[in-house]
Amino acid sequence: MTHHELATHPAEAPLARLEQSLIDEYVRMHGHDPARLADLVAAERDALLRGASLYASCRLSEVETRSHYLHELHDAIGDVRKPPTS
Repeated sequence: MTHHELATHPAEAPLARLEQSLIDEYVRMHGHDPARLADLVAAERDALLRGASLYASCRLSEVETRSHYLHELHDAIGDVRKPPTS
């Protein structure tokens, strides 16, 4: 069973599927098929996956940062819209 065939489990990290998609995206951007990584020379595969891991980590940090920013904006807007309590 490959990582593409794995079912999502309730205990799985919330962003695990996004992380795997980002890793696959990086691998494809570098001209490889994620399902055929085993065909690569070990050193090439390891370097590619290190790069993919760093790429996914940076992108996930970006998603998390944007999410926090949006929550802060929503909270600030909610505070402005609340009528003052006396």
